[in-house]
Amino acid sequence: MIRRVVGPLAAGKTYRALLFYLAELVLGVVGFAVLIAGWTVTLVLAITPLVVPVLIGFRAAVGGLAKAEAYLARNLIGASAHPSASSNGTGFWSRGFSVLGDASFWKQQLHLFLSWPTALIPVALLGWGGQLVSLPIWYRWVDSYDVAGLFTVDSFAEALALAAFGALVLVVLAHLLRPMTSLSRRLANSLLASDAEAMAITGAERSVRRLRALTIDSLISSGVVVLLIVIWALTGEGYFWPIWPLLAMTLVVGIPGWIVLVLERRDVARFTLGSEALALQIGISGLVLGFLVGVWAVTGGGYFWPVWPALGLALLVVVHAAVVYARREHRIERLEETRAGAVDVQEAELRRIERDLHDGAQARLVAVGMNLGMAEQALQADPAAAAELLAEARRGAGEALEELRVLARGIRPPILTDRGLEPAVAALTAHTPLTVGLSIDVPSRYPSAVETAAYFTVAEALANAIKHGNADRVDIRIAAVDGRLVVEVVDDGDGGADPSGPGLTGLRQRAEALDGTLRVESPAGGPTTVRAELPCES
Repeated sequence: MIRRVVGPLAAGKTYRALLFYLAELVLGVVGFAVLIAGWTVTLVLAITPLVVPVLIGFRAAVGGLAKAEAYLARNLIGASAHPSASSNGTGFWSRGFSVLGDASFWKQQLHLFLSWPTALIPVALLGWGGQLVSLPIWYRWVDSYDVAGLFTVDSFAEALALAAFGALVLVVLAHLLRPMTSLSRRLANSLLASDAEAMAITGAERSVRRLRALTIDSLISSGVVVLLIVIWALTGEGYFWPIWPLLAMTLVVGIPGWIVLVLERRDVARFTLGSEALALQIGISGLVLGFLVGVWAVTGGGYFWPVWPALGLALLVVVHAAVVYARREHRIERLEETRAGAVDVQEAELRRIERDLHDGAQARLVAVGMNLGMAEQALQADPAAAAELLAEARRGAGEALEELRVLARGIRPPILTDRGLEPAVAALTAHTPLTVGLSIDVPSRYPSAVETAAYFTVAEALANAIKHGNADRVDIRIAAVDGRLVVEVVDDGDGGADPSGPGLTGLRQRAEALDGTLRVESPAGGPTTVRAELPCES
């Protein structure tokens, strides 16, 4: 029994967790300052070209802090996240505004915002418990040691009693660290993971993890508040100091709760122009404002200073809403363009099919007909010649049939229609000369157009890697992520692929016609990454 109680005090993971929270508190405070400064400068320069380098630098700072947090989480509490530190974009304005559309940028900010209050609880308990345990050593060297404004320690016996209570606090902290590190690990894996890592988690798994993390967060926070209230009650009447951790817990529980609500109930975003990020910002801003109003009320009221952070938060929401509205209007215009591009692609495809039929199967079938006619005429006069003509006609018919099969596979492979995306891609990669790493997680069938676009994305990327990339290995990952089918093909070739080439342009138009996106990254020296995101929700 005693070993079970004090066992965590002898475990190395307990001290690794404490080291994690100490470092996380420092990073969290720095990150909070970076967020305040970054958004302040961004808003001040919002109508000038200087906002672009500011956004790029802001993104790099957030990404760097996220990488530091992920490094600590991986090495101290067993997380697996490897965050990205930059956004995409090619032109001047595109590189700046792509930051605002980068989902990982917002997730990393959220983790920075949550890290310091999450770390504050174990660090505060550690400091309080350590102070009480050491009290018998140093209490006599100070004029008086006041305990929460309730009584003063002025004897060794009182100091020794408080030291025993401090030891109990440290034991409780050691036991609390296990669920707390589990929560922190899940938060890091959810908010700091790169797109490729997120693809490996199915929607059902993600939902279970969110709810489990929220439950753990709520239980720990409630337990801490109850413990502090009990301590206040046992130490006598007086100022109700637990109101401060109680106020902090409204953020620690309320913010994750709102995030889970928005992500699990997607209909919430319909009130915010369909943007989950905007819905998250509005809810979190409301919680922060409620926290500040609570602080104002507890400190005695008076001048209502929360009006100023309220105006700042409201301005941020308005700017975000304007960006979302502008992006939605741009998206509508882009959809009109891509629909036209899809029509062009379809017409070009029909012309290709017509040309292939005319030059291939049709010509062979005409030759078959002529051979059959000549064989019919020679059947009586020269049976040997007739037999040779019939054999030639049979070969021609076989070749024509094979060309028709190839043509059909170029339109939509039968295996894709009959068995689905996973067997079709597996069959496509079975005969490639490259080493292929294949990861496919598609729990159901998707609309025909989506499966076809995904299949041909893999086919074109494979063909480019073989013909032009000088690659030895290609990794293919296909998964459903938040209502989108994500297809990612990465090869280890020489890079330098031209995104404006006819093959990749056709793929991009095919994806955009489905309201999806296609992104190609191919720096000189490699690797080349082709990533398509296709809406697949019914």
